[in-house]
Amino acid sequence: MAKNNYIQTAKQILALADVKINGSRPWDIQVHDERIYKRVLSQGTLGLGESYMDAWWDCKALDQFFHKFLMANLRDQVQGAPVLMIALKAKLFNLQKKSRAYNIGKAHYDIGNDLYKLMLDKRMNYSCGYWKNAKTLDQAQEAKLDLICKKLGLKKGMRVLDIGCGWGGFAKYAAEKCKVKVVGITVSKEQAKLAVDICKGLNVEIKLEDYRNIKGKFDRIVSVGMIEHVGYKNYRTYMEIANNCLKDDGLFLLHTIAGNKSSVIGEPWMHKYIFPDGMLPSPVQLTKAIEGLFMIEDWHNFGADYDKTLMAWYDNFTKNWNEIKKNPKYDDRFFRMWEYYILSCAGGFRARNNQLWQIVLSKKGIPGGYESLR
Repeated sequence: MAKNNYIQTAKQILALADVKINGSRPWDIQVHDERIYKRVLSQGTLGLGESYMDAWWDCKALDQFFHKFLMANLRDQVQGAPVLMIALKAKLFNLQKKSRAYNIGKAHYDIGNDLYKLMLDKRMNYSCGYWKNAKTLDQAQEAKLDLICKKLGLKKGMRVLDIGCGWGGFAKYAAEKCKVKVVGITVSKEQAKLAVDICKGLNVEIKLEDYRNIKGKFDRIVSVGMIEHVGYKNYRTYMEIANNCLKDDGLFLLHTIAGNKSSVIGEPWMHKYIFPDGMLPSPVQLTKAIEGLFMIEDWHNFGADYDKTLMAWYDNFTKNWNEIKKNPKYDDRFFRMWEYYILSCAGGFRARNNQLWQIVLSKKGIPGGYESLR
């Protein structure tokens, strides 16, 4: 295809989302290198993200660009060859098998506690806040933790398993506020190290461990933002392990980002640069994994709140960039990569392309019914 044809095709596709090349509106893109057209049309969203990292194009409001891009379903029109290759690999192999369990910890969560301290809320929650009555990120994250504790009906002395405990935000909150004992597991060495420090003096045990090695019985189980790393081939195993670890009268709360349609892979650029081998579960994939093991007591979607959470993270990230970049591994290319990651996700949630679910599960049903809390 000739250069002018690539340009014309790009213009036609972007016009479907009301986006102009070198336009004056915040969501219009500014092209600095015309090689971008061929790159994106041949490589899809992977080429789009990499060309942004390479400073081939800019946009004053990436979140607004992606909101329009996804509302117009343009991702399907620029899939590119990488999608097919990743999907084939995911079909042939179990990309999230036990021997690869710690890969995501090393690639994403271990990149530096200094970065996450400056980007997240004071309790270091790396998941969607609950903004119903909140005005700040700290308030939204504390409201989310409070909501989880209430949905689980935590009572003093209960033993709680936190699958994917992060930096110990939930474990610390639950141990302090509800006087429960928490066992938290993570596959990130840096998260585990800081979580131990954060939860010092509390009835909290932090383990560097894969979920497939969990043993013991618990009154309650919580998993916040972890099943996105489990993979579709392992959803049933994940649910079986949770079922085995939960007491018969217990509750399991699953908090997860989710997709509207079933897939076997994550988005190619995100897969390569942010969350290797990550993928979002769909309603069908989760209910199939749950069937026969748990009863669904409650299914709460507050995905629109993730837009606000991500924009708050972006504000912290940019506000603290001068401090963050003192670490030489956070260079200008990293800034563009992280900016693209956060704002593309914000646009995705704003377009309702992605969801955020809290699902409450029981083994045998709650006598008299479960009271849904919002």
